[in-house]
Amino acid sequence: MTQRVLRQWAMALLVGMMAMGMAACEGEAEGPAEEAGEQVDDAMEDAGEAVEEMGEDIQESAEESGY
Repeated sequence: MTQRVLRQWAMALLVGMMAMGMAACEGEAEGPAEEAGEQVDDAMEDAGEAVEEMGEDIQESAEESGY
């Protein structure tokens, strides 16, 4: 149950960050700040995916051990 909540939290955070990033950069030319923002967005997406994978691995391990 805790892993499910953690995964939902991570995905909600990721969606929020992506939405704010898209809204802030609408129609402007790309500059150094834009590129840095894209790198942060990519890092957050990678982190969200890693958290999700970790949760799935923990769940699989728990199921294999009988919990």
